[in-house]
Amino acid sequence: MYQTYILKNGLKVIHQQITGKAAWCGLIIGVGSRDEQPEEEGIAHFIEHVIFKGTDKRKAYHILSRIEDVGGELNAYTTKEDTCIYASFLPGDYERVLELFADIVFNSIFPEKEIEKEKEVVLDEINSYKDSPGELIFDDFEELIYGSYSIGRNILGSEEAVKVLTRDKILKFVKRNYLPSRMVISSIGDFPFEKLVHLVERYYGDVSGCENPLIRVKPEIYLPQIRTVVKNTYQNHCVVGNVAYGYMQDNRLALSLLVNMLGGTGMNSRLNLNIREKYGLAYNIEAAYTPYSDTGVFAVYFGCDAEDLKRCLRLVYKEMSVFCEKQLGKMQLHKAKRQLIGQITLSSENYENMMLSIGKSFLIYDKVDELEDVCAEVNSLTPELLYQIAKDVFAADKQSVLIYK
Repeated sequence: MYQTYILKNGLKVIHQQITGKAAWCGLIIGVGSRDEQPEEEGIAHFIEHVIFKGTDKRKAYHILSRIEDVGGELNAYTTKEDTCIYASFLPGDYERVLELFADIVFNSIFPEKEIEKEKEVVLDEINSYKDSPGELIFDDFEELIYGSYSIGRNILGSEEAVKVLTRDKILKFVKRNYLPSRMVISSIGDFPFEKLVHLVERYYGDVSGCENPLIRVKPEIYLPQIRTVVKNTYQNHCVVGNVAYGYMQDNRLALSLLVNMLGGTGMNSRLNLNIREKYGLAYNIEAAYTPYSDTGVFAVYFGCDAEDLKRCLRLVYKEMSVFCEKQLGKMQLHKAKRQLIGQITLSSENYENMMLSIGKSFLIYDKVDELEDVCAEVNSLTPELLYQIAKDVFAADKQSVLIYK
């Protein structure tokens, strides 16, 4: 059972009290790389690095040691639509964690020397990413389908853009976007909710809040494209996909079920059974659905030998067409629902992932669906609805293709 609270400045709190010897807490900020101005490319991710480099009262060493000195772990990530600082720790250290989060988010000074030093670190991160074509291809695919829209840009930014980032740009971005009304503190641990709220009020209640609506340009134009990039990789890497539903659209869960059947994490997905198990053409093949606030991405990825590329593509299209040609049978759908419900239930036992999930849900929807409600929604999905969604998302003439060779 989740408990929620909203401060006067708009900052939200969500907590689940459990019995256990560990706790998880995150500060999620609803701003990411798609919210950058053209001259700020890569800045959201860069701030995630330099926000740990010093505050009015702490040096970088003291920030990094504050949680780890008591056996906890401090981490952060940036996506296209949010930034998060989070930690795992012992329940007795809640105040230590919440005070540190407040200090680095609202009091970071971003020293010039640290900014220049961290540029080298981020440039190394960009270059290491280029050495991982199986990861890089997903970013390049989103750039392909979204074109000039900011959501299509790489989260890390380009080398050229990172080199010209300045302290002044960082301070302006933080001032414009790091607002209490765009933040959620999400928590799971053996800690009373009343004490959590008291600590949040103590360290975050005096932070001034202001209304600065986040305006995002929705990608409106999508034209399927096929692009081949010469990378001189040992394998060919390929992504086939389409734009899909955003967070605010009702068909998210139904599409998740179809994508799971097609190429989800289970070894019994259609793509895995056919392309890997039956023909032995690809070691890694998977389908994924990534929703954003106003759009989404459906993608199938595989890596294979160059001589097998065309055959793999034909088989991928064939498996997608199965869902578009006729409705799922009763037993087939029942099995798919049970598998998805089982996966959702098991993932709810990973408390760190669950903490991040409920925090993001509360940030977006102002609520979190209980596990029972999600399972009930899965069970309510009909063959007719799934058939219509498959024709909308899996249709061959709507797919874009990106190939590394």
